[in-house]
Amino acid sequence: MSTARIFDEYYERYDSWYERHPGLAESEYLAAKKALGDYKHPCLEVGVGTGWFAHRLGCEVGVDPSIMMLSKARRRGVEAVAGRGEALPISSGRIPTVLMVVTICFVDDPLRVLMESSRVLVDGGRLVACIVPRDSEWGRHYIELGRRGHPFYRHARFYTVEELLNIAYEAGLRLEGAAATITYPPGAGERVEGPVEYTGGEGFVCLRLVKA
Repeated sequence: MSTARIFDEYYERYDSWYERHPGLAESEYLAAKKALGDYKHPCLEVGVGTGWFAHRLGCEVGVDPSIMMLSKARRRGVEAVAGRGEALPISSGRIPTVLMVVTICFVDDPLRVLMESSRVLVDGGRLVACIVPRDSEWGRHYIELGRRGHPFYRHARFYTVEELLNIAYEAGLRLEGAAATITYPPGAGERVEGPVEYTGGEGFVCLRLVKA
């Protein structure tokens, strides 16, 4: 089931998360930036949402099924296009860089989304996929919030890094590197942390994948 209706209804609450949790947001931004490295343009964010990451990271184009989220992204200067990750409205082999920030946990078919991302990438193109690992303390925290009826997390399906890598390999992508952050547990006092090498316990991980 598409989550577009939920995000259309709660798009303002979604966007306010960045203001309510500045330490987490900035840490995630720094990890995504580290994983992207010196990337090539144009950059496409799949699941662009309100464009907070795309705007800050310089991704010019974004795709999302939520019309209300796209309106926010456009106001941030992102060329936002309505569409689903399972059927990207972009020609094959056109994009050198694709970004996905906590998108996989909200899509209907993660393999199809990664296959579509691989399709639009140029040969040797890079996909950076960021997740909150299911087996991290933060993953367990968000899952519990979902059980309690949180409007977003109750619709999310979280993955481990290993599970995401297995899907990525099936989609023709290989791991080139990873950046991680948020080493403290929920409730410990949110703060900004720079990216570190992934060790298995961090609450936010960005995998840098390359189209073989």
